[in-house]
This record gives sequence, structure tokens and C-alpha cells, in this order.
Amino acid sequence: MTAKIRPTKGAPYARIMGVGGYRPTRVVPNEEILRYIDSSDEWIRSRSGITTRHWAGPDETVAQMSVEAAGKALAAAGVTAEQVDAVIISTVSHFMQTPSVATEIAHLLGAGKPAAFDISAACAGFGYGLTLAKGLIVEGSAEHVLVVGVERLSDLTDKSDRTTAFLFGDGAGAVVVGPADEPGIGPSVWGSEGDKHETIKQTVPWDRFRVGDPGQLPLDENGDVKFPALTQEGQTVFRWAVYEMAKVAQEALDAAGITPDELDVFIPHQANMRIIDSMVKTLKLPEHVAVARDIETTGNTSAASIPLAMERMLATGQAKSGDTALVIGFGAGLVYAATVVTLP
Repeated sequence: MTAKIRPTKGAPYARIMGVGGYRPTRVVPNEEILRYIDSSDEWIRSRSGITTRHWAGPDETVAQMSVEAAGKALAAAGVTAEQVDAVIISTVSHFMQTPSVATEIAHLLGAGKPAAFDISAACAGFGYGLTLAKGLIVEGSAEHVLVVGVERLSDLTDKSDRTTAFLFGDGAGAVVVGPADEPGIGPSVWGSEGDKHETIKQTVPWDRFRVGDPGQLPLDENGDVKFPALTQEGQTVFRWAVYEMAKVAQEALDAAGITPDELDVFIPHQANMRIIDSMVKTLKLPEHVAVARDIETTGNTSAASIPLAMERMLATGQAKSGDTALVIGFGAGLVYAATVVTLP
């Protein structure tokens, strides 16, 4: 007789129980960026909508920022660190290949022995983590999952690159995902378009530094080796985000059975104010839908942008507990993830 594996059974549904955010103390206005590039405050605002961003100091590491955001999310959820069964960290700016920063964060939080791992899905990373957390809870492998999007993109910013120097900021956003009696996280519409992977990328791979041939490495105006940075084909990414991601957002609404009129909040990845405004127009969102525009003072924080924007909207009253929100992330890969959630 062939042995049969006993099926697992988790909660019927999952929901976001609490959200928390952390922004570094140092605020960087456009005027500081202009020391490095030939541009203007008006140009930066018109192209991106950004007026300021936060850059982390030496003590504001990926781990420490995550712990700060996670602590707030746990408190908001009424969940202790010991109750966390899994820790999922989405980041592209943790420079240790191994071990995962998730294990360090779990330890610093006093979370016991949870499953802990990092994912690399760039600006869609929060959506990927949310999807995984929901699956763990419904499948029965976890009851409470901590999902953190965290970046120190100032470490990967070429301050002399006029196309990207003004875009990126640092920070961490976290949510606690737990069991629910009714759906609190809708079906995920996620995927990738790998044929466009060159449109957003790191300038050189890490192993290039091992070659020892200066000709293999980018140099600055002084002839010194430049640290790897993020670069992008701005117009290509803009067109893709505006036209293709609006379709994905609509698919997520359809999958959740939600119409634009039933939506309360729209929280897109904070990549560019023009992209956000164009998506709102393409989706024909009603005026009553509150739209996250956290990019103005936070910049593009990649995996951290959606939970940071969510936290700010709840804190300022732009959104309230129980609201129905459409969230969508998109970025390097090119990857994307969208879903409808009930705000905690």
C-alpha cells in the first residue's frame, strides 16, 4: 500500500493585520541633488514629482530600518515577534549574498525560529512577498507572516547620472499578514517580461571587480573605479508602466470582483508622479478614490514604496481601516504584481 501524505489545512483566507514604516532621518532636497547634475528643481519636479527624499546614515542599515518598520507593524497588528512564523524580506540593496538579511532581522526582533528568506523582485517585491505570505497562511505552513520591503538605494545611486540621480530614496515598509474569516487579500496578478530585463539594471555585475582589469569597470572623471549603480531606459520604462501596468491593474480588479466605483484607495508603486497620474486616467478611477503620491517627499524606494505609502495614507487619514485598496508594483526584470486588499 502506498503511503499518502496528510493534507494540510490553514486559514480560509488571509488579511493584512498591521502596517509600519521607517524613513531615515536625513531629508535630501532637490537642491542637494543639483550639486552633482546639470538640472533644476523645476525640471526634477516636472519629470518625477519629487521634492525631497530620505537617505540613510551609517547606522540606518537594511536590517535596522526593517526592524523599526516591523516593530510598528507588529504593534499595530497586536502580534508579538514570537508569534511570527515566517519572515519575508524583499530588497535589492542588501550586499551580502548570504546569509539572508531576513534571518538577522528575525533575530533582532526576537522572533524565535521562523522561516526567514530574502526575495529579489525589485519594485514588485512587496507584491511578491504579500502573495507568498497569503499562500503560506492558507496552505497552513504559517499563521502570521512578516513581509518587509526595504531599500538603501542611495548606495546604488550614481549621483552624476542625470536620468536617475534624483529618483531614489531609502526606507522600509512592513506588514503583518495573518488569518481571516473572509478575503482580505485578493488574487494576485503577477508576472515578468524578461525580454525587457535590460531596461532597468545594475551597471556592472559584482564579479567584474574580481577580474582585476580596470578596462572592465566604469570610471569617474578622476579615473577612479565607480561603484555599481542602477541605470534605466527612462522612456521605455515609462511607456511600459503607463500602458501595460494599467492593464495589469484592471486585471487585478477583475480577479477580485471589484469595480473602480467600489474602490476606495489606489496605491501604486511610487516610481514617478506622471506614471501615477497616467494610470489613474487610464483606469478611469472615480474622484472619490484616494491616490497615494508619497513619492513627492519619499522618492522611489523600490520594494518599500507601497507599504510606506500605505502607512502614510492611514496615518494621515487619506485612507482608513477597512478601505478597499488596489496595490500594484512594477520594476526591474521587468516584473509586476497587483492585487486588491482590505486595509488594516
